[in-house]
Amino acid sequence: MTRRSSVYNSDKLYASLTYLLPITAVVGFGAFLFVQFPPLFTVFLPVLKLNQLISFSIIDFISIRLIAWFCVFIFVVRNYKVNHFTRFNAMQALLLDIIVALMGAIIQILEAILGQFAFFPFMLQIIASVTFLGITAAFIYSVFQCILGKYADKIPLISEVAYMQVR
Repeated sequence: MTRRSSVYNSDKLYASLTYLLPITAVVGFGAFLFVQFPPLFTVFLPVLKLNQLISFSIIDFISIRLIAWFCVFIFVVRNYKVNHFTRFNAMQALLLDIIVALMGAIIQILEAILGQFAFFPFMLQIIASVTFLGITAAFIYSVFQCILGKYADKIPLISEVAYMQVR
């Protein structure tokens, strides 16, 4: 990916902060792994606390997370005055957050269909753990790339879609 403009330290910070949305959303999927590896729970405790804070409902289904999501989309991704680097990373973070929400919906659908079968808890554990590990890996890679001032453009499909959205 070509660089569109210079990347300042403030751009690196703002781009990294947008990745808090998907990592806080996926922390609930790590429950099975937290039981297996207690030190992992200690590492993710601040993220879990942040998730509790932004999941607070203001009005019925409207939470701080939903408001933050739309603010990032409207005021960062769709604002062409914001640096391209920050816009790209914000869009990629929002796409990762959408994947977490879709996986949550898929799990609920599978629970309604397959919940009574004996193999469902095992299948749920696999789906949740893979989702947690995948989003966590994408988070670590993306934040590390942001700190270096490089585009995190090696996430298959997600990076391509994010780049098309912020051209």
